[in-house]
Amino acid sequence: MRVWSESTECGNPDTGKEGPHPLLSSGGGSPAPVLHVRDLQTVFETTAGPIRAVDGVSFDLFSEDILAIVGESGSGKSVTALSLMNLVPAPPGRVVGGQIVLDGQDLRRLSIRDWEDVRGSKLGMVFQNPRAALHPSFTIGRQLTEALQRHNPHLSRREAKAELAAILRRLGFKDPGRVAESHPHALSGGMCQRIALALCLAGRPRVIFADEPTTALDVLVQATLLLMLKQIHENDRVPIVLITHDFGLVRALATRIAVMYCGQVQEEGLADEILVRPRHPYTRALIACVPQKRDRSEKLFQIAGQMPDLAHLPKGCRFAPRCQNAMAVCRERTPELREVAPNVRVRCHLHEPMSSAA
Repeated sequence: MRVWSESTECGNPDTGKEGPHPLLSSGGGSPAPVLHVRDLQTVFETTAGPIRAVDGVSFDLFSEDILAIVGESGSGKSVTALSLMNLVPAPPGRVVGGQIVLDGQDLRRLSIRDWEDVRGSKLGMVFQNPRAALHPSFTIGRQLTEALQRHNPHLSRREAKAELAAILRRLGFKDPGRVAESHPHALSGGMCQRIALALCLAGRPRVIFADEPTTALDVLVQATLLLMLKQIHENDRVPIVLITHDFGLVRALATRIAVMYCGQVQEEGLADEILVRPRHPYTRALIACVPQKRDRSEKLFQIAGQMPDLAHLPKGCRFAPRCQNAMAVCRERTPELREVAPNVRVRCHLHEPMSSAA
């Protein structure tokens, strides 16, 4: 997964003509990304003015990637995923700019009808609240069979039931027949989350989005679900975009990390690199908030202040009012997302771009 800076453009700004598509001009035999996102922008219209919840998010996602998008509540993580799935509630929200290219197909140009074929069969989603994703009046079998036949019209009902049983067994259900005959209320939270994952797998998606998939689950169930996600990623070579604020989850699963704040990516890179050597002050602060084994008399670290109102953002760096390392330039000029080391990009005036670093 590679993140692109806002300064990288698709066309010639002087002529207004499109330049070569980045997926077709990489050269050198480099593999094309499964999902290519460039300068994604999502706005919510409110009485206080337009809220830019996603502001210039860009990345490339390859088949070997598990990308964790982390940040505080309200940072734009979930809205980014909903924008990529074309599920932003409208009104008041709408995607106003950017590119979403899946296997070379520009999804921003699709009609509403065409999007119905993309969701599920190409882009799968595991939502935070599994019970809300399941219909309470229908059995698990009916819901999964309907999803299988919707995304695989050639399947007979008998074939769909056989595949349903295979998916349930793959997700650890020893008695798929009993589970298929059950209603959601008869299942535990962990079982419902696995059913939500089964619904996602029914369409054999090219990319899986998992929005806080372990919320409200006990530790053992969390570990089981993480192992399943990792096995699906490795066996099916399906890239995963993981939306979370849980760094324990990030350490266990992610290969790359993108840290978001106020709708923008603040730092991006290899998970091992960022977890060991975070460069952006916000990333360091988030990691410092994670409880560690320490003297009980020592207070837990917390980030000062709170996230600014997105309708009235501060001038310069959006994190500057809360940053312990803020300089005068931070309050005057907005930093760009720049490569400061191999596979590491940071939006911060404290770091020089790699090309000019000493």
